[in-house]
Amino acid sequence: MGAFKAYDIRGVFGRDFDGDTVYRIGRCLPELLEADRILIGYDCRESTPEILHMLTKGITESGADVDDMGLATTPMVYYLTATRGYSASVQITASHNSREYNGLKISRSGALPVGRDTGLLRLEAMVKAELPEPAELKGSIERITDGLEDYVSFVRRHMEETGRLKFGIDCSNGMASLLVHDLFGEAPAYIFDTMDGTFPNHPPNPLEEENLRDLKDLVLANRLDVGVIYDGDGDRVMFIDELGRFVRPDIITAVLGLHFLALEEGYVLHDIRTSRAVIKYIRGLGGIPFMWKVGHSHAKVKMRELGAIYGGELAGHYYFREFFNCDSGILASVHVLNILAGLKRSGGRLSSLVDAIDTMFNSGEVNFRIEDKSGAMESLLERFTADEEPLEILDYDGYRVEFASWWFNVRPSNTEPYLRLVVEAATEDLLERKMMQMRSILSGFTQGR
Repeated sequence: MGAFKAYDIRGVFGRDFDGDTVYRIGRCLPELLEADRILIGYDCRESTPEILHMLTKGITESGADVDDMGLATTPMVYYLTATRGYSASVQITASHNSREYNGLKISRSGALPVGRDTGLLRLEAMVKAELPEPAELKGSIERITDGLEDYVSFVRRHMEETGRLKFGIDCSNGMASLLVHDLFGEAPAYIFDTMDGTFPNHPPNPLEEENLRDLKDLVLANRLDVGVIYDGDGDRVMFIDELGRFVRPDIITAVLGLHFLALEEGYVLHDIRTSRAVIKYIRGLGGIPFMWKVGHSHAKVKMRELGAIYGGELAGHYYFREFFNCDSGILASVHVLNILAGLKRSGGRLSSLVDAIDTMFNSGEVNFRIEDKSGAMESLLERFTADEEPLEILDYDGYRVEFASWWFNVRPSNTEPYLRLVVEAATEDLLERKMMQMRSILSGFTQGR
């Protein structure tokens, strides 16, 4: 049962979970979510057909019906869940993970996520228990054929004239390939825009530097204004500026404020890893930054509680009140391209905007493979609060410890065997010194990077 994670069900298919696990999940979902009809979408991974078969078998043998929307991005499933009143939906995907992984992202009414504390723990217990006899009357399966068209129409309503903006798109051979040509036409320079669940060109994780190489080359070779890259299931997006530099996703959270905060003032949700410079920039635009836990299952609930206008995470998830408080890589990219087109008309460039926002020196998120995550976190906290009086200690997602001229966040991954560290400082020298000290402390805990 190692596939039950904090935000979803995910792992190597055939090792962490198998067809029987999926069948049992299908049998239990209708009871868990009090649903007599469940929407299913799925990505193009090699193991998806078997998972789809076993999931629909389980659901229908419970007596519930299945609406099969076919190949889909995860945000497409969110959209139909919310707009068509489903009380339960499942996207079969492993998001940004490599080809051997797969999984299930489960949502309830209103496209609210089902996470560890909102159903996954109970589902895991139900799956382990003895199942009741199958229903006497099996459920039916209906194919939904207009989901893609409906979602594309929704996104188009947010598109503006991009004019002379030159941009490139890397779909990572993932699900964004389904709709980018319909949305953007043939003007962009495309790479890896055919669906292929073997991900032959690079893994569908745009946070890994080596996976950006082709897009950077495309931007520089064609003198593009910006490069756009989506992950495997299309719920995340990241950007390359015209100089071929990766734009850290929390910076894009600030960029989005140029659109949303020009329309109204209000809350902007961001995660505990966000740069101090981004927080300051959002305030300067009239936003009210609200720091919260990492992860879509936390963010979507908090977005609703706050009535936040939009939100962003360091992993490249962007949430929008206008999209049922859900994340959509495609919608985020549309808003960013609209902003950059306006910037170009006035003679501006993405690189200049990034440099104006990013006034601190930031490590980015660094991963350490550590068995004793709790011990390592406590060691960092003890060492650095002994050396210097902290301004603030936040402890709701690992630790974020604020000092006058620097801060750090250390947190255990909820999906992978890593301790994640972000350090930011007012000067490059201070950042290097703090990182050196932290690496020295963590070296006593690491089992190899």
